[in-house]
Amino acid sequence: MIQSKREIRRYIWRLLEERDIAVFPRPVYGRIPNFRGADRAALRLLDIKEFVDASVVKVNPDSPQKHVRRLVLKMDKTLIMPTPRIKKGFLIVKPDNITDYEYASTIKGAFKYGRYIHPSEMPEIDFIVEGSVAVSRECDRIGKGEGYGELEYAILLEYGKIDYNVPIATTVHDMQIVDYIPRDPFDVSINYIVTPTRIIRCGGSIHRPRGIIWNSIDRHKIMEIPILYELARRHGII
Repeated sequence: MIQSKREIRRYIWRLLEERDIAVFPRPVYGRIPNFRGADRAALRLLDIKEFVDASVVKVNPDSPQKHVRRLVLKMDKTLIMPTPRIKKGFLIVKPDNITDYEYASTIKGAFKYGRYIHPSEMPEIDFIVEGSVAVSRECDRIGKGEGYGELEYAILLEYGKIDYNVPIATTVHDMQIVDYIPRDPFDVSINYIVTPTRIIRCGGSIHRPRGIIWNSIDRHKIMEIPILYELARRHGII
């Protein structure tokens, strides 16, 4: 069994490349991998009641979730999208007056149609869709290894914009599902694995931090993310 997160990432990236499941941008090494059927996986979210009922949905900015962002906007929902590496915080994109959903679902389009919003001013988020490099049936996921998805969750929790039990889904290819992913204290469990062929409601125990775990974040990352720096000062971390 592959034991470390690093080994799991390398295995999945290699598998998707070798089997030609990966699509642009390639190579997928170091990325949340885009995959064949990402559009079909996005549409399967329509079979999840919490997603259909949600008014405000947070979706990561990576390529495979472009289809999710388009779906959110076309369903007249408000989209919350983190800017890459959270360096500029978050964007809020409302479906009003969008004339080109395809463009609005891209990163550039989100910047055009959306606006920066501080977490304190956000509406409460009803549903989250994450990108992943790998997921397990026991609810665990890993991204590309930089921890931004976990930080986004913790930041929004600190500001009271999500509930601890907010439903979280990830859209991935079936081949991104593995038997085991080790857990760290800062990891955020998911509720749904959504692939081009099926929906898996995760079993196992849900593991989520109750806030930011400051001793897991180096000072450089705190300094380069303004919202994190603001919270660190509030907590007396720096």
